[in-house]
Amino acid sequence: MANKLNLDIQTILDKQFNVDFKGYSATEVDSFLDLVLEDYEVFQDLARTLHERATELEQVNATLRAQIIELEGKARVLDEGGQSVSQLDILKRLSRLEQVVYNKE
Repeated sequence: MANKLNLDIQTILDKQFNVDFKGYSATEVDSFLDLVLEDYEVFQDLARTLHERATELEQVNATLRAQIIELEGKARVLDEGGQSVSQLDILKRLSRLEQVVYNKE
């Protein structure tokens, strides 16, 4: 899927058609292009919003991954020190961390 768009809002807005004897009605074409332009603006806004949201989620994901690595390291240290940390304890801690991160949004 290509990321290059053939049209942008200004291109649609500036488009002029030649008038022929048996051509289309200029007002009808203009009205239709106005609808296309409105939809195009909605699509651009939606794409921008989704891109921003994806970026936010990638940051949250990176934070959670870092916290998992930190917790795994702490669990390893505790296991080597003779104290046992169960997988259930780790899952509970991860769950609390996720709640803290997601509730901040």
